[in-house]
Amino acid sequence: MNTFPLEPIEKAGVDELRGLQQKRLKATLRHAYDNSPVYRAKFDAAGVHPDDCRTLADLAKFPFTTKSDLRDSYPFGMFAVPREQCARIHASSGTTGKPTVVGYTKNDIDTWAHVMARSIRASGARPGDLVHVSYGYGLFTGGLGAHYGAEKLGLTVVPFGGGQTERQVQLINDFRPDIIMVTPSYMLAIADEFERQGLDPAKASLRLGIFGAEPWTNDMRMAIQQRMNIEAVDIYGLSEVMGPGVANECVETKDGPTIWEDHFYPEIIDPDTGAVLPDGEFGELVFTSLTKEALPIIRYRTRDLTRLLPGTARTMRRMEKITGRSDDMMIVRGVNVFPTQIEELILKRAELAPHYLCILTREGPLDALTVAVEARHDVAQDSEQAQAAAQQLAHDIKTFIGTSAKIEVRAAGGIERSGGKAKRVLDQRKGL
Repeated sequence: MNTFPLEPIEKAGVDELRGLQQKRLKATLRHAYDNSPVYRAKFDAAGVHPDDCRTLADLAKFPFTTKSDLRDSYPFGMFAVPREQCARIHASSGTTGKPTVVGYTKNDIDTWAHVMARSIRASGARPGDLVHVSYGYGLFTGGLGAHYGAEKLGLTVVPFGGGQTERQVQLINDFRPDIIMVTPSYMLAIADEFERQGLDPAKASLRLGIFGAEPWTNDMRMAIQQRMNIEAVDIYGLSEVMGPGVANECVETKDGPTIWEDHFYPEIIDPDTGAVLPDGEFGELVFTSLTKEALPIIRYRTRDLTRLLPGTARTMRRMEKITGRSDDMMIVRGVNVFPTQIEELILKRAELAPHYLCILTREGPLDALTVAVEARHDVAQDSEQAQAAAQQLAHDIKTFIGTSAKIEVRAAGGIERSGGKAKRVLDQRKGL
């Protein structure tokens, strides 16, 4: 089967890549300073000027951008072009206060489509493939990002969006797509629906799944691959930096997303001190855009925890698979707990399905964690099997994570499904 050729920059030498980054970084800093009043004020307050960036290492002199910067300048205050020059506006869901609003010029849309096409190709797309897009369309960047990238690559797109799981399965059966782009948690919901209809998900036409928009573990990857009989690769992005397509795994290695460093410059910092850490050190991921016009983003703190690794399938550096965010972390009686740690332990219990919710409550002065998890569809929630699995899961959480948890086994379908990002934590503690 024919494949798409690589772009020269994907195999360019490191020196050539760093030279391009340095040139684009200087231009981006100048563009932000000259055209965004917010960035001009931030740079001036920090006592730095675009001319102070002579090497890539000099970027560390410049101030960070946070989600609150975008919220404080809501809706268009951080834009570096007049709103009239924007071809599109996207925004976050805004579940915790004002949404973060991002704008795109026509060139930005073209750049985004380009890096998405590169991502889909790196995932293993082939000429003629049919792509079923189950990411949500609308203000969320997932659906349209996937859509434009697949079209840019010359593929055929089914723009389904999220929800209507029964109909998703019908069209996957009828249209026989090769690729699905969706959140990993919703892929499991689609697999459940296949089985509910008496169909074997492993016998569907799908060859490849491109999964993102939420942290997911390698254990989850293995579970999806086995259940759906597909290759499962990780795509990474966030609307503040561009949308999906900032980084993507290469199917030949599946060893963490390759960052498209010609468009996005990564740093890892100590989340407490803000100090830049060397490659290989674990910390918070920070991105600077190198080619964006409407909303250049300088040293954006993603809150995602990972480390930078040498390139393998491409010259560009990889990032270790994101399995946690600093703002997803639960602190339970002094112990740091990530939902993905619990997910890994659930996946080891054959009697339990990987649909779960971590519920935080307060018992007197102490925090309490309840993990609501579904039994497999062929296991009764009150059976000895399910209760034994719950006891073992509680033991494993205590042993491997270091905190106590109550396990609540629910019947299949007892955890609310989402067509978008799965909600993994429900915090019911008063005053938090």
